[in-house]
Amino acid sequence: MLNISPKKIGSKIDRKRYASLNKVENKKSGRVLIRMLIASCILFIILMFLPWTQTIHARGNVTTLRPGQRPQTIQSVIAGRIEKWYVQEGDFVEKGDTIVFISEIKDKFFDPNLLERTQDQLKSKELSVKSYREKITALNNQIDALKETMKLKLEQSKNKFKQSKLKVKSDSIEFQASLIDFKIAEDQLIRMENLNKQGLRSLTDLEKRRLSLQKVQADMVSKENKLLSSRNSQMNAKIEMSSINSQYRDAVAKAESNKYTALSAMYDAEATVTKLQNEYMNYSVRSGLYVIRAPQNGYITKAIQAGIGENIKEGSQIVSIMPSDYELAVAMYVKPIDLPLLQKGDEVRIQFDGWPAIVFSGWPNTSYGTYAGKVYAIDNFISENGKYRVLVSADPKQQPWPKDLRVGAGSSNMSLLSNVFIWYELWRQINGFPPDYYHSEKVKKASPSEFKNK
Repeated sequence: MLNISPKKIGSKIDRKRYASLNKVENKKSGRVLIRMLIASCILFIILMFLPWTQTIHARGNVTTLRPGQRPQTIQSVIAGRIEKWYVQEGDFVEKGDTIVFISEIKDKFFDPNLLERTQDQLKSKELSVKSYREKITALNNQIDALKETMKLKLEQSKNKFKQSKLKVKSDSIEFQASLIDFKIAEDQLIRMENLNKQGLRSLTDLEKRRLSLQKVQADMVSKENKLLSSRNSQMNAKIEMSSINSQYRDAVAKAESNKYTALSAMYDAEATVTKLQNEYMNYSVRSGLYVIRAPQNGYITKAIQAGIGENIKEGSQIVSIMPSDYELAVAMYVKPIDLPLLQKGDEVRIQFDGWPAIVFSGWPNTSYGTYAGKVYAIDNFISENGKYRVLVSADPKQQPWPKDLRVGAGSSNMSLLSNVFIWYELWRQINGFPPDYYHSEKVKKASPSEFKNK
């Protein structure tokens, strides 16, 4: 019944006769609803002031902490043909165990005595180098002997030239003395002729003076001839000295030319020796590459190459191996906008695929089935998926990760940031703001004394 008329009839109705009307008018549901709404508002306000942990959600996968512990493939360094398998998928191998044996497929290495023949060539070339060295030593000795002989010959020639020079000087003095004697003899002959004309000297004395003049003249000619002969000997000595110098220089130059020829041949032989040594070591190392061994302890997961007699190329992947000793980590990928909020040592909660968990992102302490981790490393370059990779290691102070966890499993990760009120987090989410910047290490304020010291 609607009370829309200005005329009231409520006073004329006996409500005791109408029980339903009495119950409808006396109900308390409105007051209860109001009380419930007020209580809900108070509870909502209280909830808005509860602490809430800001998080960054990111997907990732389980990996290993160090590159050497991750799954790898064993490759063949040389080309060959598979001859025999020593393992099968699922086997455990230790470092150095034989995995597969291959044979040679290149005709250059078919000779079974290749190492011995190469070693014989190497020895022959080494002997050739030794011979050239001995020849060079002999030529050096020959050059030294020629230089010493040239020195002695030149000294002898110099002495002979000096003797001839002194002989010329001596003969020149004798010739000058004979000239003086000849001049004196002429003057004496003239005086004797004058005395003979005056009758003071006999003709016999005059003839004796004339004979004496002839003897002096003959002696003068002899002295002059001797002087010319001495000068000729001096010139011959000088020419001989030049000839010795030229002769021995030619001999030394020829010996040095032979020496340099031997040096060139020796260097060529040494280059050949080095090349043969390189080839010998290559052949020796190659012969040890026919047996492919395990690089570390691990499990054979998959045989990429199969069969017997199958040819493989250099660098071909043969089998994949999972190391048995490894330390698990999680590689999670965060958006570029969230990367500045992370730093090494930040806490991360991880939910692994296959392990049931109840997660409350804002209350990590009440979550069940999640595991603790710490940021170990952050990439400085973006990945192919447009996100940055963050490597998370297990927290040794918290619950250990599951033992049955395997590399490659997926994970859902939450990076824990600062603690805020729920109302602030809702306001941030509605406005699309990023989480607050958070630093795990507090900045230490410097004291006034430190500023004074600086």
